Amino acid sequence: MNRELRVVDDLAEQGAELFLALRPRTVALAGGATPRRLYERLAQLDYAWAETDVCFGDERCVPPNHPDSNFRMASEALLSHVRARVHHMPGETCDAAGYEEELAGIFGRDLPRFDLVFLGLGADGHAASLFPGDPALDERERWVVRVERADHARLTMTLPVLSAARTAVFLVSGEAKREALRLLMAGAGIPAARVAAERVVVLADSVAARGVG
Repeated sequence: MNRELRVVDDLAEQGAELFLALRPRTVALAGGATPRRLYERLAQLDYAWAETDVCFGDERCVPPNHPDSNFRMASEALLSHVRARVHHMPGETCDAAGYEEELAGIFGRDLPRFDLVFLGLGADGHAASLFPGDPALDERERWVVRVERADHARLTMTLPVLSAARTAVFLVSGEAKREALRLLMAGAGIPAARVAAERVVVLADSVAARGVG
């Protein structure tokens, strides 16, 4: 499949420009360190947030005020500053079926199709909380599953949901992500390369993208 690699000087600014060009009404957010500056930039936009449903691609099974919570990071950077319809993943209960019901309230019973999904890229090639070798990668029926990890159990959207998105945007920065980025762009055997959204855009800084092309 075709993946659009854009090597950019400012991930936050370029991500915000792409967001405005797409004008999504259903969005799934990524966790991790890389998206934070983008979310802070999005919080400054004059945008129809009240008409926008914001969900999460994955979450650690921790309370929403926990330092490792994706919701806490996104709330501090973006969601506490705008009036979006926020649908946080219930890390406090780790209830995958409950979040499927939350998604059904937005999309109905058909497979959710987000306008925009933001994704990070792990150094091991994971996306959302879909890790190499995990059985969750082969899930075809469920929209959200629980994944066991050494630090925290997690909830994650599955590949069918991520691949149904109109646009998936990977945010990639730093030397540690260079090899994973190379594999992603080559369509090699990492979880991130299995995200087959209608359009896949990869925003990468020059450090991560060095030698990739």
